[in-house]
Amino acid sequence: MGIVKAWNSIGLVPRIVIGLVIGAVLGLLLPSDGTFLPSVITLLGTLFVNALKAIAPLLVFFLVIGALANAQGHGNMGTIIALYLVSTFIAALVAVIGSFIFPITLTLNGVEAADLASPQGIGEVLTTLIANMVANPIDAIVNANFIGVLVWAALIGIAMRRMGDTTKQVVAEVAEALTQVVRWIISCAPFGIMGLVYDAVAKNGPQIFVQYGQLILLLVGCMLFIAFVTNPLLSYIVTRKNPYPLVLRTLKDSAITAFFTRSSAANIPVNMGLCAKLGLNPNNYSVSIPLGATINMAGAAVTITVMAMAAAHTGGIQVDLAAAVILSGLAAISACGASGVPGGSLLLIPMACSLFGIPIDMAMQVVGVGFIIGVIQDSCETALNSSSDVLFTATAEYRDWAKAGREFTMGHDNTPLNEAA
Repeated sequence: MGIVKAWNSIGLVPRIVIGLVIGAVLGLLLPSDGTFLPSVITLLGTLFVNALKAIAPLLVFFLVIGALANAQGHGNMGTIIALYLVSTFIAALVAVIGSFIFPITLTLNGVEAADLASPQGIGEVLTTLIANMVANPIDAIVNANFIGVLVWAALIGIAMRRMGDTTKQVVAEVAEALTQVVRWIISCAPFGIMGLVYDAVAKNGPQIFVQYGQLILLLVGCMLFIAFVTNPLLSYIVTRKNPYPLVLRTLKDSAITAFFTRSSAANIPVNMGLCAKLGLNPNNYSVSIPLGATINMAGAAVTITVMAMAAAHTGGIQVDLAAAVILSGLAAISACGASGVPGGSLLLIPMACSLFGIPIDMAMQVVGVGFIIGVIQDSCETALNSSSDVLFTATAEYRDWAKAGREFTMGHDNTPLNEAA
C-alpha cells in the first residue's frame, strides 16, 4: 500500500511520462515476438483501450442527459453564450483547414484489414448521419454509435427538464459516478500508455515519434492560431477595439495556470479573480465563468477534429468540404459535452469518427494515441479553453460599457465609476 500511495502521490502527467519512457525503452530493447513478457506489456495497452471503449458511450449518454436536465436560465447571457459557441465552431473549422493543409496519417493496428470505403459525397454522409441519429438507443450504446447516443441523450435530457429535482439529481449523480469510473481508468493510463508505446515502437521503430511530433505540432499550431487570430477577431467584431491587451492579459493571468493544472474547473477561481481585477460585473461572471468551463471548448473542438481527420486520412477516406463543415459542427457540439477529467475530449473522438463510418476499434486506437501526446495536447487545450472564458466574458461586458459611454481600457483594471466615487 505504501508503494501504491507513493505512486499515486505523483501527478498524472509525470506518471504518463514515466510510462511513455519505459514503453519506448522496452520497445527498442525487447522484440515483439509473442513470448510471455512482450504479450503482457502489449495486453496493458489493449486493456486500457478496451476499458475506454466500453465506458465512453455510457459516459456521453448520461453526461448529456444530466447537463440538459439540470440546465438553468441565467438572464441576459446571450452574447457570452453566442461567443462561446461561435468560437468553438470556428476552432473546429480551423482544425479542419489545418488537417487539409497538413494531412497526417497514424500507424494503427488492423487498419489495412478494415477495408474502409470513402463516403461518396455529402449525400452519403448525411444519409449515414440521419440513419445513426434514429438508431435504437440501446443498440446505439452497445455498438458505440455516438451520433445516436448524442441525439437520444439530448431528447431524453430535454424531456427530463419537467421532472422533479430528485429525479434530475439521480441522473446527475449517475453521470458523476461514470465520470469517477473514467477517472479510475485514466489513473491507469501510465500502464496503458506503456503498453501502447511499446507495441508501436517494437513494431515500427523510433520513427513513430516523428509521427507523434507532427500531430502535436498541428494541434498546438491550430490552438495558437485560435488564441492569437480568430478569438481576437471575434472580440474586435464585438467591441470595435484593439483586443490584444485583453488577449495577452488573459493568457498571462489565466492560461499559464490552466496549462499546469490541466483542468478548466480547477481554474475557475483564478478566472473569477481575474474578472474581478478587470472590474467586471460579478452577477455576470459568477455565471459565465463556470458555464464557460462546461461549454466553451475551442481546444477540445480542435483535438476532436484533428484526431478524427487523422483517422480518416489513415483509413484512406476522402473528406470533401461539405462533410468537413458537418464534422466541424459535430465537433463543436460534442466538445461542449467534453468530460471534466483530463483527456475528457479524447473520449468524444469516436463520435466524430463515426460520421465517416470509421470502426470503433480504430477510433479507440486514435484515442490511445491522444493519451500518448496528451501530456502536451491536454495542457494547451485547457489553457486555450480557460483563458477564453475570461476573454469572452470581458468582451461582452466591454460592449455594454461602450454602448453606455463608459470609458475603459481593454485588458486593464477598470474600477466601476460608482466604486471610484
